[in-house]
Amino acid sequence: MATHPDPKKNHLLAALPADEWARWLPSLEPVDMPLGEVLYESGMAMTHVYFPTTSIVSLLYVMEDGASAEIAVVGNEGIVGISLFMGGETTPSRSVVQSAGEGFRMRGQLLKNEFNRSGPVLHLLLRYTQALITQMAQTAVCNRHHSLDQQLCRWLLLSLDRLQAPELVMTQELIANMLGVRREGVTEAAANLQRAGLIQYRRGHITVVDRKGLERRTCECYAVVRKEYERLLLAESSGTK
Repeated sequence: MATHPDPKKNHLLAALPADEWARWLPSLEPVDMPLGEVLYESGMAMTHVYFPTTSIVSLLYVMEDGASAEIAVVGNEGIVGISLFMGGETTPSRSVVQSAGEGFRMRGQLLKNEFNRSGPVLHLLLRYTQALITQMAQTAVCNRHHSLDQQLCRWLLLSLDRLQAPELVMTQELIANMLGVRREGVTEAAANLQRAGLIQYRRGHITVVDRKGLERRTCECYAVVRKEYERLLLAESSGTK
């Protein structure tokens, strides 16, 4: 028997009050989100917003020479396409599926209408935006001041928080593109983590075998981001139930 995808696997959707949930549900369209799919290109007009459930989307800034670096990740905690309701309509970043899975999408105009009601939806989306800005700022600080080992630990933990299993399907080349570093650096950092018994890496599959150890090895940036999401969004979710 086929199972139907559940929109409430996305924490932002699950945090909607009952009246808003009933109004939103008919407008939520289930979508497959395959690895590498580009949801938005830099400067592209946005027509939909996306709510990942079992997928992860990377927000990347792409340079003129084609080099890129990840500025944030969005998974089952949030929404892809904040520029639509913040009034920008476009963004200079690229949104690409980093980990394949499923999600839901909604027409951008419908979300803008909901945002402009100036009720619970506005406050929920603004809290999420604040949490996302914190992640972007902390990523910039981390990339400037912390070792590649610490950056990789932070990236793995943020990704794991948005998945339902301790395994990532991800090549070292793709991780290097996300972190904006050379592949050789990622190879060395991953080998260090594997020797320490924290992860197992084989043929594009990374399995975290000691999450607590990974948390001890990373810098403070991961905890800052996680605590801000919990403060702004988990409290909101529990308060609406």
